[in-house]
Amino acid sequence: PADLLLTASKKTMDKAINDGTVKDPKVLATNVMVMVVPKGNPGNIHSIEDLQNEDRFVICDPQVPCGDISSQIIEENNLDVKPASQEQQVADVLGKVVSGEANAGWVYSTDAAAAADDVEVIDIPGAEKFSNQILGAVAKETSHPDQARAVLNLLASDFDSTWHHLGFSPAK
Repeated sequence: PADLLLTASKKTMDKAINDGTVKDPKVLATNVMVMVVPKGNPGNIHSIEDLQNEDRFVICDPQVPCGDISSQIIEENNLDVKPASQEQQVADVLGKVVSGEANAGWVYSTDAAAAADDVEVIDIPGAEKFSNQILGAVAKETSHPDQARAVLNLLASDFDSTWHHLGFSPAK
């Protein structure tokens, strides 16, 4: 049994609410998609428009959250892109870019921050419209409700510099 549920998936949190595991979730931070290219930018990619003829571009599969968000951004920007592959997790997209197997990939800002100097980051216009929420909620069956609520309140109110350092945007 858990005292606190933290999730990077609104669908997961909604399921936990619907099945009675938690109630009253708080948005703790958000995470946006960015484009990363290998250090030195060997593919000479500087914007999402450069992807129109790029055959070494990777994203996540639309069945996973990072791919669903990528699909929405592609549609919103009316991009005619054909990814070379669609990965099952964002770490695989990042791995292909860092290794040089891909010239560009779309990952969360947190993954780009974790890759540090191994990649160069290019903002995706309008990506903030499709940000991923990091949510937290106290479990209804918690043995430690006061402590769980205190941790959740700390994460929601006084954690902004840490969220930012890790590549998140603090919740508004």
